[in-house]
Amino acid sequence: MNPWDGYPVAAMRRETLHGNRVVRCFVERPRSFHALFARAVATRPDHEAVVCEGRRWTWREADGQVARIAAGFAGLGIGRGDRVAMLVGNRPEFVFVLFALQRLGAIAVPVGVREQRPGLAWMLTQCGACALVFDATLVERAPDATDVPSLRWRIAIEEADEGPDASKTIGAAHALHRLTPAEPGASDAVDVDEQDTAVILYTSGTTGHPKGAMLTHLNIAHSVLHFETGMRLVPEDRGALAVPASHVTGLIATIASMAHVGGTIVVMPEFKAASFIALVEHERITHTLMVPAMYKLCLLSPDFAQRDLASWRIGGYGGAPMPLATIDALARQLPDLVLVNAYGATETTSPVTMMPAGETRAHADTVGVALPCAEVVVMDERGREVAPGESGELWIAGPMVVPGYWDNEAATTASFSAGFWHSGDLGSIDAEGYARLFDRRKDMLNRGGFKIYSVEVENALMGHAGVVEAAIVARACPVLGERVHAFIHAPGIAHDDDAVRAHCARLLADYKVPETITWTDDPLPRNANGKVLKRLLRETLASASTDETPA
Repeated sequence: MNPWDGYPVAAMRRETLHGNRVVRCFVERPRSFHALFARAVATRPDHEAVVCEGRRWTWREADGQVARIAAGFAGLGIGRGDRVAMLVGNRPEFVFVLFALQRLGAIAVPVGVREQRPGLAWMLTQCGACALVFDATLVERAPDATDVPSLRWRIAIEEADEGPDASKTIGAAHALHRLTPAEPGASDAVDVDEQDTAVILYTSGTTGHPKGAMLTHLNIAHSVLHFETGMRLVPEDRGALAVPASHVTGLIATIASMAHVGGTIVVMPEFKAASFIALVEHERITHTLMVPAMYKLCLLSPDFAQRDLASWRIGGYGGAPMPLATIDALARQLPDLVLVNAYGATETTSPVTMMPAGETRAHADTVGVALPCAEVVVMDERGREVAPGESGELWIAGPMVVPGYWDNEAATTASFSAGFWHSGDLGSIDAEGYARLFDRRKDMLNRGGFKIYSVEVENALMGHAGVVEAAIVARACPVLGERVHAFIHAPGIAHDDDAVRAHCARLLADYKVPETITWTDDPLPRNANGKVLKRLLRETLASASTDETPA
């Protein structure tokens, strides 16, 4: 049985992409990133498009903002194929600047606002950015031409109350709202090819420099169609942008997907559980896509049970398993909320697999099934497909898989084979097509010859009362090679190692139970896509071990 039977799956056909890839594509699809925005403007002009902290724009008004900004960019000479970096947080201007660049056929390069100046300079230099749009409050971290030789313009987004002297705070930079518009017609929508790059997103860079994944217009079109299909999105949906807009989830799952269906993008500048719950009630949010820890924080908030959250119908999540205790608690308090696990990456323009509605509880240890245009296979170390249920590395193909990395042929060659992207994730696919993730290849532990997949132990830890986040890493051992060490973020509960180990011992084989634990009141460090940075945890553990070594 096809798991997507009964879903509104559009007609598909095989097409050749990027020279030698033959993949299933949707026949009818937006022809560019700008085209999906333009359709929302044409079909839903008076419907709310963007909402943020009491400010509201219809699609017609959003189009006015986009046209004005595009005219200002065109006045500077920014046009098709130019790379424009965006050091912009969650605010309405992110949406307007993004679509203004698409209108001109330029390439948007969103960068996380936590990035520091050296990293920013490296990325902007690598992609040859000609301009940087940045929040005025981040001016000290904004590179200039001395850092990035290709950079011709720095354009600051000022706060409304900064007044005429704001330029003093942003140095030698243009103010976005003061750009001189181009001549009439210079900023009209530019025709682009579907396989042109629309967005460059830099990967997390867990080792070495990050790589710039090239998201094409066709990639984005198929991802929003997958979200529309798998989550049954409709024009009346109101999506909360509670994760960073600069990351693939916020950019594609919320901004692009809401624009595609003509829904509403409700921007949350910063996630706080109590504020988010109030936002869901006040704005009648229907759609979210967050990491499991954010749902857990909502449940722990005293306001959760007091608010009217009946509008919330789709709770998408990814990046980590959702503990059964969290799934059950959400089901008790919000019985109409459909939880939808999704798995994807920057290189796949977000979703690859998704959980069919109603299957989350029964298949809580999986990330769902391959989406209609996606192909996922499990390969062994010699590049051979394994049998159903056996483990190996997930290789992914489809029209949402990026063609490669910007100006990095070596990395592209190493990560792609005949159109399949090598994910680096270890997992399996059962006979029914449900995919399971066990670990990143580099994160698997080996304790005296016994292989330990992180996800199994972390899922057990997350089931312990009060635990919001958990991750395991290897602690070096001269006898066994590696032992299991856990990092636990559990604010407000007693730090009881024995209770945690006893809890895990009831669920896991003895060699998988964490032997040592580090408790933290701070959230675990995550990369741009929400995945825990285990490299930093290993460094923390190594530093602590060194400090404990007698002189």
